[in-house]
Amino acid sequence: MVSESIAESPDPAVEIISTDVVGKVRELKAEDGKDIYLIGGSRLAGALLQEIDALVIKLYPVVAGADIPLFTAGFAPTDFRLTGTRPLENGTVILSYDRK
Repeated sequence: MVSESIAESPDPAVEIISTDVVGKVRELKAEDGKDIYLIGGSRLAGALLQEIDALVIKLYPVVAGADIPLFTAGFAPTDFRLTGTRPLENGTVILSYDRK
């Protein structure tokens, strides 16, 4: 878990990372094991953009009226290619992309 405000993990199986998140992600990617799944805000996603190999974006059929960025980072175009689409009954579409 990445947090700047939680100092100690409530669960011994969960490690809290508060500094050098990019370094920790690179370390985890170098290990054998499962994929890393990022769920977080645009600031974390922006910091990790160069480490992201795939995107799964859920597109909801709701207009909220406010702009919420996927990534908060400097402008750095990063190409991904569409690898899958899955429409759901409620109108949501799940889009899958891999880094080019």
